[in-house]
Amino acid sequence: MKHIEILVINPKDEQQALLEWAARVDAGEKMAGAKSRLSFSSYAQLHAVLTDKRMSLLEYVAQHEGLSIRQLAVQLGRDYRNVYDDVQMLAELELIEKRAGGLFAPYDDINIHKTLRRRGLTGAPRASTRRERKIYEEG
Repeated sequence: MKHIEILVINPKDEQQALLEWAARVDAGEKMAGAKSRLSFSSYAQLHAVLTDKRMSLLEYVAQHEGLSIRQLAVQLGRDYRNVYDDVQMLAELELIEKRAGGLFAPYDDINIHKTLRRRGLTGAPRASTRRERKIYEEG
C-alpha cells in the first residue's frame, strides 16, 4: 500500500527540523527513505486547498480509476469546469495522476496529522489509551 502524510506544520518548527536533519546528513548519519508528505502552514490553508468536494472527488477516483474528467463530472453530478479545476489542483499536489488511460489516485491511504505540542515540552498528562480509542472511533 502506498501512503502519503498530510501535515499542518508550524513553518518555524519545520525549518528547524530540516536544519537538524541536514546537519545529521552532513555528519554522515544514514537516514531512512523519504516518505511522501504534503505540508500546510495552517488548517485554514489545508481546508482551502483540500475542500470537501476535492476530497470526495479524490476518493471517487481512487475507487473508479481510469475515468476521464468528463466521465467523472457526469458520475459525480457536478459541473465539468469545476471538476476540471479540482482535478488540476489535485494533480498539481500529486494526489491524482493524469494518464493516457484516465485519472488515477497514486495513494491508497492519506494520513492527516497536526502536532499540538513540540517534542520535549511537558504539559497535562496524556489521556488513557482507552479514551484515545473512543475519541478515534467516534470521530
